[in-house]
Amino acid sequence: MKRAGIIGGLGPESTVDYYKLFIDKYQQRVNSRQKLPELYINSINMYNIFQFISENEIDKLIDYVGKAAQQLESIGADFIVIAANTPHIVFDEVRKQVDVPMISIVEATYERTKEMGIENAGLLGTKFTMEHDFFKEQFWKHQEKITVPSEEQQAYLHEKIVDELENGIVKEDTKKDFIQVVNQMVEESGIDGLILGCTELPMILKEGDVSIPLINTMEIHVDKMVEQVFREE
Repeated sequence: MKRAGIIGGLGPESTVDYYKLFIDKYQQRVNSRQKLPELYINSINMYNIFQFISENEIDKLIDYVGKAAQQLESIGADFIVIAANTPHIVFDEVRKQVDVPMISIVEATYERTKEMGIENAGLLGTKFTMEHDFFKEQFWKHQEKITVPSEEQQAYLHEKIVDELENGIVKEDTKKDFIQVVNQMVEESGIDGLILGCTELPMILKEGDVSIPLINTMEIHVDKMVEQVFREE
């Protein structure tokens, strides 16, 4: 059985969800509650990630996340995931620093949107995920549409993600505001699916809250992890 390596702490709340969901999906796959997957978690500091991106210190970001991946490889991880969307800004560079496979949350999410027949995906996440191109490029290179909120809305969503969701806080007023943003994107931009491009967003947005399907990047990522555990080389 292949052992997973998770770069976590980005933030801590979603890392806990990754752990629990990975175990649950693994046990569903083997049809037994008496079996468990083996894994390693390297929990790093999400605020360092935000600082490096805010100050455009991309080399430091690559080094920080890359070392976390190398540490997981050195203790026996057979494959690695970064348990967050934002650090995928440097995913390609980090992937080159290890010899074991790394699974991209962005690539996996794009594949799922195609399976679902989504033609114009909306993207929510931290301001870094929404304003940078690393997520959007996966769609653009296939001539697919992807839409983000206005700059003002991006700033508001980012503030609430960092100050509330990253700390496990879910407020009803915040949820109403998020739903309003999504509804505006549906009406004005015609999005037909919503990518929850921050792994904390499933805490606040649930199926049925809006009129379009929600695309849970964490769940998609974990599905790929389980596939990798059983993949024959």
